[in-house]
Amino acid sequence: METPCRFCQHPLEHSFCDLGMTPLSNSYLNQEQLEKGEVYYPLHAYVCSKCFLVQVKEYEMPENIFGDYAYFSSYSESWLKHCKQYVDDIIDRLGLNSSAQVVEIASNDGYLLQFFQKRGIPVLGIEPAANVAKAAQDKSIPTLIKFFGNKLAEALKSEKKQADLLIGNNVLAHVPNLNDFVQGLKILLKDEGTITMEFPHLMKLIESNQYDTIYHEHFSYFSLLTVDEVFKAHGLKIYDVEELKTHGGSLRIYACHADAGTEVSKRVFDLIRQEKDLNFDDLKGYLEFSFKVQKMKAELLDFFLVCKKQGKKIAGYGAPAKGNTLLNFCGIRSQFLEFTVDRSPHKQGRFLPGTHIPIYPVEKIQQEKPDFVFILPWNLKDEIVEQMNPIRKWGGKFVVPIPQLEVF
Repeated sequence: METPCRFCQHPLEHSFCDLGMTPLSNSYLNQEQLEKGEVYYPLHAYVCSKCFLVQVKEYEMPENIFGDYAYFSSYSESWLKHCKQYVDDIIDRLGLNSSAQVVEIASNDGYLLQFFQKRGIPVLGIEPAANVAKAAQDKSIPTLIKFFGNKLAEALKSEKKQADLLIGNNVLAHVPNLNDFVQGLKILLKDEGTITMEFPHLMKLIESNQYDTIYHEHFSYFSLLTVDEVFKAHGLKIYDVEELKTHGGSLRIYACHADAGTEVSKRVFDLIRQEKDLNFDDLKGYLEFSFKVQKMKAELLDFFLVCKKQGKKIAGYGAPAKGNTLLNFCGIRSQFLEFTVDRSPHKQGRFLPGTHIPIYPVEKIQQEKPDFVFILPWNLKDEIVEQMNPIRKWGGKFVVPIPQLEVF
């Protein structure tokens, strides 16, 4: 029986990219778990031939993916800088003050809401991962430990907690029940309120070969063309869009109720026209991607094999979910990548899922002095190179795999 599209319910028949069998990308292991079996799931993205939503099937319940989460947003300095700038800009743009209500869905450890709070604006976070939400609560940021959807939105509305500004950063892709989620946005938004959502842009994923951003926790991959249709179906209007550099190329959309008087900006029409010029409204815009991915896998394996023959030592930097997709798909394990390091203490001392590569504190690089540092969160390349520039002292070089293999 064919799986229906999570938005329009049309049968999913067309492959976008098949990355084989992998464990969940955020299922980091402790020492005891190394002795046990791991669950692997198909990691196969499809494209809907009706609405052109790229998506992976739901193999695991969100409660089991996000109940105890390893990703804490506050460990990236560049991300925090991006968020503070957003807060300053949106307060000015919308004229927010102490009488406004800001609500963030998937508020993580309070990385964003803290900046509103410092400006005296009331906030509410909604975060399903209890361990991450506790970090926000410890900062005195009001946080509900719940999954967001239609039902929670109705409950908050009845408590008069509708939002003047409703935020979702890198959450839209993580939602299996897309229609319930977007309907919840409409319910929770005040009549004259604004929604902003940030998510990786499918156009950039294809253009820059970002296959590693496909993983089970990312249920959907959006073009502006498709997300516009999703919001329209639920009585919401995207009235502006910004193209961002975060996560290898993201969109920030601004939305309001469909019957609000806000005019749609030229940027929305221009970007939709650009996507149509790239055939994002036709299957042929999607079906060549997997061939490029296979070519990139071969090139990366060649690099590791040559280094192995030459006796070179390669260490990783970072333990992001995207890195786990790449390493598992390419079959790169500890015989090639001896270890990786990460700034987050929540990952240190654990092992990457599938590959079982150990994760150490960043100081391990200085101790081991590898010939190459393989940057797994390539979207943070500039920040990491600046931090790790001392590897040049012993002749060390950096390697990034995306958008193409680069050694420098």
